[in-house]
Amino acid sequence: MGDPRRLKKRYSSPGILWDKQRIKEEKGLVREFGLKNMKELWRAEEGLRKVRREARRFQSLGEESIVESTNLINKLKGLGIVAQEATIDDLLNLKTRDFLERRLQTQVFKSGLARTVKQARQLITHGFIFVDGKKVSKPSYMVNLDEARTISYSKTIDINAGVQREIIEEVKAHAVVEHEKNVGPIPEEGEDE
Repeated sequence: MGDPRRLKKRYSSPGILWDKQRIKEEKGLVREFGLKNMKELWRAEEGLRKVRREARRFQSLGEESIVESTNLINKLKGLGIVAQEATIDDLLNLKTRDFLERRLQTQVFKSGLARTVKQARQLITHGFIFVDGKKVSKPSYMVNLDEARTISYSKTIDINAGVQREIIEEVKAHAVVEHEKNVGPIPEEGEDE
């Protein structure tokens, strides 16, 4: 059987936990991209740190690391994180936002399959989203450029079904309020006016 594998953290928490400016920026990103918690943001930041660390290492090695740096750049081009004419210097200018843009949750929202980012997350976790004909239930799945065109519903659904009901209820409530302002309370059934 063997020993169970040892799980490692895929993120590192900030050195100064109570930095007001950092917390404000992180909360903005969490809200904008509909992340579950700060750990998801810290995972994206860890991915960015790894890419920048490798880019700095390739710069220090010079001509010896051309093949390795080309492989890293091609990988990021495939994910759509950097442009086609990117260089090692462009890797050092990446932001966390660039990685968060390529998550499946964000791509579902931007493709119009969900009304909000939170709804996109719900559709993914409940198994309504297919990527390249396969069900993907991880909102943090990194979508490459080829797969971005193949994002679809697993079965036909109406994402606006609940909206219509809410609008009708709101109109009815507004009509009752207007009637009570103008005439008085609406009589109950069986009562005479």
